[in-house]
Amino acid sequence: MDVTIAASDIVKSFGEKKVLDGISFNVRRGEIFGLLGPSGAGKTTLIKILTGQLDRDSGAAEINGRDARNLTGEDNKKFGIMMDNFGIYDRLNCYENLKIFAEIYGVKSGGILNALKKVGLESAKKTSAAKLSKGMRSRLRLARAFMTDPDILFLDEPTSGLDPATANDIHKIMLAEKEKGKTIFLTTHTMSEAEKLCNNIVMINEGKIAEQGCPREICRRYNHQRMLKIHLSDGTDIQIPHNENASEIVAELLKNGRAEAIHTTEPNLETVFMELTGRELVV
Repeated sequence: MDVTIAASDIVKSFGEKKVLDGISFNVRRGEIFGLLGPSGAGKTTLIKILTGQLDRDSGAAEINGRDARNLTGEDNKKFGIMMDNFGIYDRLNCYENLKIFAEIYGVKSGGILNALKKVGLESAKKTSAAKLSKGMRSRLRLARAFMTDPDILFLDEPTSGLDPATANDIHKIMLAEKEKGKTIFLTTHTMSEAEKLCNNIVMINEGKIAEQGCPREICRRYNHQRMLKIHLSDGTDIQIPHNENASEIVAELLKNGRAEAIHTTEPNLETVFMELTGRELVV
């Protein structure tokens, strides 16, 4: 297994509050890895630790085999970061916004234009950032992460607050990068997004890992959640466990002409998270 990001028993506190409590996982090269959890679960803090922006209290964090505490400028060129708190300068246009950071990393003009083209902002390169929609501002932050043509992308809630069409466009960009062999570390509170994109995930809640693995395998572990939803002739709906006893109940309802429609509901990451934590995964 070619591990590109490794976390081992990471602990981080702010004052009396323990934000991360023993977080461990590995991210394989060329996969989309999802870190799932509600706002305040510690997702952004973990990205900052992995990318050397913030020190951990204990544990180990490595990126491309190097301790995150000791990353050099050359190391930093190998990963791109998209975070909501990375500023956009409204008085500058799209090209000028990226040029500021291109000069820091030694990226030539062609690299800026390629990044804008990759996120669909090539025609808006001279548009003032103040005039950009929320979706276009997200694309501009994403373009900044692409400028050095990094091997690893850290994307912190890249589709948060976006309309479905814009979010889907960003999903396509991510999948295209994965096809090129890039590693993507994605944080999200949207379970459907993780199911659609991620090879492996870690669910965190209140600073601890609640579950981890391949989304499909995780759902299979909670197969006891499978239900039969039956719409009755009187207009009501009932749910019964999809187990060995279900056939007798369904047969009786059909015999009496009470069942009009029967649907199977399967466990998904949202229902798994609710079982594990007792709450929905919301912002």
